[in-house]
Amino acid sequence: MPNPPIVVIGGGPAGSCVSTLLARRGYPVALLERERFPRNHVGESLLPASIPILQDLGVLDTVERAGFVVKRGATMIWGVDREPWSWYFSETNASNPHSYQVWRPEFDAILLENARSAGVDVREGCAATGVVFDDSGTAVAVQCGDETLPALYVIDASGQGGLLSRQLGLRQWDDFFRNLAVYGYYQGADRLQAPDEGNILIESQSNGWMWNIPLRNGWSSVGAVVDSETGQEGIRRLGARGFLDAQVAAAPQTAQMLENARLVSGPEIVRDWSYRCRELYGPGYILVGDAGCFIDPLFSSGVHLALTSATLAAAAVASVLSDPEMAGPVGQVYQQLYYKEYGHFRELARLFYSSNRTVDSYFWEARRLLDDDPSLSPRQSFIQAVAGQPPRGYERVVLSHGLAPAAFGRSVTNVEAERRRRSEHPLRPEDRPRLADGVVLQRQPVLADGDFVWGYGLVTDGHPEGLPCSGLVARLLLGLDGEATVAEVIATLCHGLEPAATQQVEQVALQALQILYIDGAICPLP
Repeated sequence: MPNPPIVVIGGGPAGSCVSTLLARRGYPVALLERERFPRNHVGESLLPASIPILQDLGVLDTVERAGFVVKRGATMIWGVDREPWSWYFSETNASNPHSYQVWRPEFDAILLENARSAGVDVREGCAATGVVFDDSGTAVAVQCGDETLPALYVIDASGQGGLLSRQLGLRQWDDFFRNLAVYGYYQGADRLQAPDEGNILIESQSNGWMWNIPLRNGWSSVGAVVDSETGQEGIRRLGARGFLDAQVAAAPQTAQMLENARLVSGPEIVRDWSYRCRELYGPGYILVGDAGCFIDPLFSSGVHLALTSATLAAAAVASVLSDPEMAGPVGQVYQQLYYKEYGHFRELARLFYSSNRTVDSYFWEARRLLDDDPSLSPRQSFIQAVAGQPPRGYERVVLSHGLAPAAFGRSVTNVEAERRRRSEHPLRPEDRPRLADGVVLQRQPVLADGDFVWGYGLVTDGHPEGLPCSGLVARLLLGLDGEATVAEVIATLCHGLEPAATQQVEQVALQALQILYIDGAICPLP
């Protein structure tokens, strides 16, 4: 009797991506999508970090041929300077200096059709209503109308609807981002001047902030992000259209660009906002994309988080099905990796919100981080938001245009001064290093060529998920006891090797120690 399929709930970017990757590995996959594509969806602005994943999926050429607007960066009116200022992906991402402003009905359909071409059993118009668990608490089937579909594994990619998070009570709301969005699509809006004509415009105003995304064929996606309670009261009083018009009028640059435009679709309201689920996995199931986490869209992170988590989830599910004993550890590493990526955008948005001190209003006062706020943890905030993170193209420049809390600024100075000092005074052969306080080397699953395998991870401030270490580096770190010198640890590592191999290992080991020393993961004892 053939195995039941892996059942994926939801056909958005996360569901289509994870389905495609698992089908290519030879697994039977059934994707349940409640709507029929193309279907409307907000979230048009992509990040360059999504481009390599689209290439791996085999859809980048199709996306490029679709004629979507090329996005080279973002233009903002935010912070101390009320004149527009821009940042560009090319400043930090030479490999992918641009992304796209996509029309989501077509973009999502491209990804879904790609999944179908990979052999996924795509069932449009099939709304999953619940997940069935056996007596041990393992997910074993998905209910879809009158049909109970047995499942080899269940992947919840149901978006903000969050089928499993509602069924299991997993969702935890983020009190800092108590927002809602009202948005619509306009035709005939003015564009920014070259070279910024493809940029998203983000403009802060007293009630919150506006986005204006240029789309092809003269359309623009325009939305207002406001306080949830204030927005709901305003919508009751003015109606959705009247409320959106009022927000546009409060943002001078946006209002000017829409002066000759007309609303052709909407307005729509998104009331549920930032959250993450307290667990992203369990026996027989895993949550991906917005089903697991959603953060304020200030930095256009939605599709990136969906595709990134789907790629990780495909590796996790395949590894668990290959070796069921890895289920718990792999799920934990997947959760930590997704939390880290989500946390990067959350911390950056949180700091950027708090830096907009030029507006005196309830919205901004309620989202201000004070220097004595115990939740700030400035060193951790800096590390999570910027230090040690791969560049997305905006971290430094956006923070430099606001008035960040003084404690955060001091942390930036202290952390970078410490790293500079360590770079100028590297480890010496006679130093006796050990792991820094709070740093732990642990055995855990690590990603290797698209699969999770047993290895070692180094848990630090910047890598709570455990920075994967090669076997060589793990052996090196296990020798750091605060008593053996650098020279002695490396000599022990090289014992029994041929001279040529010894020289190579010595170079790699010393380089690894220096990097970890500069990063603060190890400290020397003279």
